[in-house]
Amino acid sequence: MSRLFGTDGVRGVANRDLTPELAYRLARAGAWKLSSSHRPTIIIGRDTRLSGEMLEAAMVAGFTSMGADVRLVGVTTTPAIAYLTRALGADAGVMISASHNPFPDNGIKFFSGDGFKLPDEVEDDIEEQVRRERDELPRPDGTGIGRVRRDEAAVSAYVEHLVRTISGDLSGLKLVVDCANGSASLIAPALLRHLGATVTAIHAGPDGQNINVNCGSTNPASLQQAVVEHGADAGLAYDGDADRVIAVDELGEIVDGDQIMAICASHMADSGRLPGSTIVATVMSNYGLEAALRPAGISVVRTAVGDRYVLAEMLKGGYRLGGEQSGHIIFLDLNTTGDGLATSLQLLSILKASGSKLSELAAVMEKFPQVLKNYPAVHKERLRDNAAVQAAIARVKAQLGDEGRVLVRPSGTERLVRVMVEGKRPLAELEEFVEAIGSVIRQELA
Repeated sequence: MSRLFGTDGVRGVANRDLTPELAYRLARAGAWKLSSSHRPTIIIGRDTRLSGEMLEAAMVAGFTSMGADVRLVGVTTTPAIAYLTRALGADAGVMISASHNPFPDNGIKFFSGDGFKLPDEVEDDIEEQVRRERDELPRPDGTGIGRVRRDEAAVSAYVEHLVRTISGDLSGLKLVVDCANGSASLIAPALLRHLGATVTAIHAGPDGQNINVNCGSTNPASLQQAVVEHGADAGLAYDGDADRVIAVDELGEIVDGDQIMAICASHMADSGRLPGSTIVATVMSNYGLEAALRPAGISVVRTAVGDRYVLAEMLKGGYRLGGEQSGHIIFLDLNTTGDGLATSLQLLSILKASGSKLSELAAVMEKFPQVLKNYPAVHKERLRDNAAVQAAIARVKAQLGDEGRVLVRPSGTERLVRVMVEGKRPLAELEEFVEAIGSVIRQELA
């Protein structure tokens, strides 16, 4: 039986995989596991998907049936829920969203009272309770039943927090903002205008079905075009729940999460705000990130793919900046999860203060060419222990030296091994390196 919780909560097609019944059971089990008082308070937010109201209603029923009071903050961002859970002293928070996934999907993310996503062991306890044949959790009656309060104004506390994350304003900047027809639609344009920027908002008319459709951080082509057409200084593209952001420079070129981290890391180091002179990235971040930061004495620690692994390493090492190439970036001094709006403000404040163009700031990092190929591997589990494959990998690493890197990893879902080589070499040479490893994988693991 597959695990109910994935790398970012529980997800599935709404009303088929992620049913109201499952949402109800998750709420009851979540209230049981996360409540620290006899009358807990739990905050619920959602993105703009049509199914959000259905799942919200189911979770309200589950929480209140356990005696928990619920504050409904309506359509908002995932990082807003993380912040409000902590700032308002709630026992837990829930975000109903499937982030950048297509409209039919939805998801449920839990936050503990400290604003962090749940560790695996807590999710496992909740899941074990959900899967029990009989629900023997408490069912208070009378005045013991939880109450529901709509508090959509609470989001203003999060917006006020964002305003405080930068000094000064953004006056003089001309921006185009792609809200993905999602959670950012109700916050991002107003926030940036409040800070003095001139803002053109696109894909900011959610109708319950158009979230992430040909727009947002995973499909920024229309934003690239709009930035050039409007002569803007920069563009910003969020995903459905605005926990990530991708930027576009004044020339219409993408500035991805790696480049944003390179810009922000250098600025933080210069101002003494980068503990250990270290940031955290995943194995998928471009090697150009390390090459760009090395001359400034900044190290890059890599983790497995997923913001939970980035955050775990940040907490372990006391680091304050980490993230992914996808634009899911964590400024731990500002929030406990990736925050697209907070990231935007950090980037834009640096842009304004520098007096430079965004393309000039992004040039601090050169993206190295990358070749990625998949090789059939029936015995992919033998990858690490196969001497011939490991020797082939070692030979390529030696040839690359400090001018690139090699990443060879088994697929988590298919009988494949993925071979990636990137570096400051001609593309044809990188392809030869990949095939040198791949041919041995075919011989040894197929």
